[in-house]
Amino acid sequence: MNSASILDSKTSQSVVDADTQVYIIDDEKHVRTAVQQTLELANYKAESFESALSAIPHLNANWPGVIVSDINMPEINGLQLMEKVQQIDKELPIILVTGHGDISMAVSAIRSGAYDFIEKPFSNEQITEVVRRALEKRALTLENRNLRKELEAHTSPGPRILGNTPPILKMRRVLHQVMDTPTDILLNGETGVGKELVARYLHEHSIRKDKNFVAINCGAIPENLIESELYGHEAGAFTGADKIRIGKFEHANGGTLFLDEIESMPMGLQVKILRVLEERQVERLGANQLIPLDIRIIAATKVDLKALSEQGGFRRDLLYRLNIVSVDIPALRDRADDIPLLFEHFALIAAARYQREIIPLSPEKIHDLMVYEWPGNVRELRNMAERYVIMGDETTFNMSDLDSSTEIQGRQTLQEKVEFFERSLVADALTKNQGSIKETMVTLGLPRKTLYDKMKKHGLSRSEYIND
Repeated sequence: MNSASILDSKTSQSVVDADTQVYIIDDEKHVRTAVQQTLELANYKAESFESALSAIPHLNANWPGVIVSDINMPEINGLQLMEKVQQIDKELPIILVTGHGDISMAVSAIRSGAYDFIEKPFSNEQITEVVRRALEKRALTLENRNLRKELEAHTSPGPRILGNTPPILKMRRVLHQVMDTPTDILLNGETGVGKELVARYLHEHSIRKDKNFVAINCGAIPENLIESELYGHEAGAFTGADKIRIGKFEHANGGTLFLDEIESMPMGLQVKILRVLEERQVERLGANQLIPLDIRIIAATKVDLKALSEQGGFRRDLLYRLNIVSVDIPALRDRADDIPLLFEHFALIAAARYQREIIPLSPEKIHDLMVYEWPGNVRELRNMAERYVIMGDETTFNMSDLDSSTEIQGRQTLQEKVEFFERSLVADALTKNQGSIKETMVTLGLPRKTLYDKMKKHGLSRSEYIND
């Protein structure tokens, strides 16, 4: 997954310095150069600034680094810098460098929230050690924040992204890193993976959730209407425009505009879209007044836009503007272990809608689901779960939807089939028993050590099933 492709440093301050671990701020060039070289020799990525004013614009609450700053500086000293840093993020570690006469000031600063101070002259080991500890604290702080956000996202109303496999966990981490930044995002994924769900998830759990989420399918609107749809128009702008129409950009102001199938946008309109993205203002058709926009753009595509741009089918400058942060949504076949959980989730929704009872799937049927290729991805799985609730087991699983599973199983050796089936049985028992080892032992008739050995063999963790 291209979790964060940084292609335009001018347009996304929030992710400009995401790889930098330490900012060194000192008005004396030889000091900041020496500290930077020391940290780089210790394998830290550092950047130096001659003043606090030049460093502050690069800071944000999601930056995973720490600050090393001298106390005595012109314009803004270390203490004033600390106050400004705390306004951005009160938990962002700042290490103050002091002279002998500044000790009492440094102690006072620590009481006010500075992470630590180091007195001149200091050794290379001293500075690298305090930076190491500060970075560990920063990493733990951000990890806890992300966990809290994820917990809130799973317990609060709104879209949820279910799954516990590495690809989906990685994607969720990336989404939470960029959730409250103003950065535009490009979602990449096959048909049916849930690109609009991911876009809604980003919106509903962000600071923009109280404003509009506006979705538009660029491939579903006729080319002669899409400009009017996006920009809106004044009364009399063209034949048939008898009243003012608010366009999608304007309607999404303060919120999120989701452009699905962006690859289908006509080339002529791509130029105008690029201008709106760059200037963050829009003009209705037939009007002369520019309307400022506070808006996040989330675009989605099922094709390789880079390859399409090289073929002349998509503007490269628009690609660069959209692709500041790129998120790849994994195909269902690449997260097969999530299939039982997703199927159960969709079946429960369908059962509530149609007032039907659900008969749990047998391990054999779960195995069939997990070896199928799922060309329609999550959308296809959802449709099958709904059909299962309405029409039952035999009708659903005898249909041609799972024909390809026979071909896949035919390519597996006997040992591979046995291991896959064994894994399905153990995973199914853990799911039914909500991760209880004791109950799973009873269900499978296995001793504790044998069960643990099989869980280890198949990469199953009890913790993954406790919340299910």
